Amino acid sequence: MATLEEVLAEGQKNQRVCPQPQKWNELYQLLPDKRRKGNRWEPALPLILAAWWDTPALLKMLRFREHVEWASRCGALDAVHDFLTTLDETDWHHLGK
Repeated sequence: MATLEEVLAEGQKNQRVCPQPQKWNELYQLLPDKRRKGNRWEPALPLILAAWWDTPALLKMLRFREHVEWASRCGALDAVHDFLTTLDETDWHHLGK
């Protein structure tokens, strides 16, 4: 069983910010109990599509962390960990890129 700290560390090594948009969307689909709340979603949608280009790395990192924490609270941390560990380094967005 993966711990929250292990999954967060996986997402931060090699100056990683978050998965690339297509992979981030795949990760989001793994999150259980997503729900619409007013005109937004819980957890918030990944910062992809138009939001990808206008969002600084720090905000992407925080949103990605929110998704990992959601997975932890909802019992999906192992599935998220397994998914993240299968990603190639090119499937990640990195600081300074």
